Amino acid sequence: MKALADLRLFLSTAELGSLSAAARALDTSPAVASAALKRLEAELEAQLFVRSTRSLRLTLEGERFLQHAREALRSLDEGREALRGDRAELRGELRISAPSDFGRQRLRPWLDTFLQQHPRLQLRLQLSDRLADVYRQPVDVALRYGEPPDSSLIALPLAPDNRRVLCASPDYLARTGTPKSPAELSEHNCLRFLLSDELRTHWRFTAPDGRVCNVGIHGDRVSDDGNVVRGWALDGLGIAYKSWLDVSADVAAKRLVVLCPTWRGDLAPLHLVSPDRRLLSPAVHRLRAFLEERCAAIGPPERTLP
Repeated sequence: MKALADLRLFLSTAELGSLSAAARALDTSPAVASAALKRLEAELEAQLFVRSTRSLRLTLEGERFLQHAREALRSLDEGREALRGDRAELRGELRISAPSDFGRQRLRPWLDTFLQQHPRLQLRLQLSDRLADVYRQPVDVALRYGEPPDSSLIALPLAPDNRRVLCASPDYLARTGTPKSPAELSEHNCLRFLLSDELRTHWRFTAPDGRVCNVGIHGDRVSDDGNVVRGWALDGLGIAYKSWLDVSADVAAKRLVVLCPTWRGDLAPLHLVSPDRRLLSPAVHRLRAFLEERCAAIGPPERTLP
């Protein structure tokens, strides 16, 4: 199918920014790749790239065509997998964006197991605490904490009961004492997280009697990377307010201690997010079931803490 091969070459060239790199990725020669690109441009009666001796970039027409080509190939791949049935071997590339700390602590080893189960599947994993724009970035799905702000997104729950917990290392608590309630956080160094350029100055909790309390916090360290905040907590530099999924292994290993366990932290549900239900390929559906099972095995903090 030359037309499909030409589309795949176009997508690879656009993503890699190089025709020769795309040719290597698709195991073809630069001459064959160049001929395929010219053939596609002739078929569309449009110039897709601006070429120079040192660079290659999409034209405005190429930008317009890119999303259509991407969706067309995804739809064809999904149809092919549907013909093979639910037990068919998964193939192709799965592109995922995920939060930094969760991605390193939990997701990466889970995905290693998932790829062992599906050896014909390839993975592209992007880790960042900046929210991925799933409409513009080349990802199939994004994993996100919290409720998606855009109601048009498809958000499938993976860990709906996940919460944030206060935690600190035993060394820090030995030096400073253990707060008995969130009100005592004013006496401690709080390790703060910057999300989408927004720095929170308050942490919210639900008291044992059901009251909701916003507690002002301060500290000498701020980062936009959740993994850095967790590292500071492990090093005994202060108290963190972290997702239970991110720190449950550290708590089990006694590297971190959960503070004020009878005060419930904010909900931080984990979702698998996509801009369009048509992009939920068989690989994505199986990944969702796999991750749901792993998250359920950890459970919410209420199931572990007193």
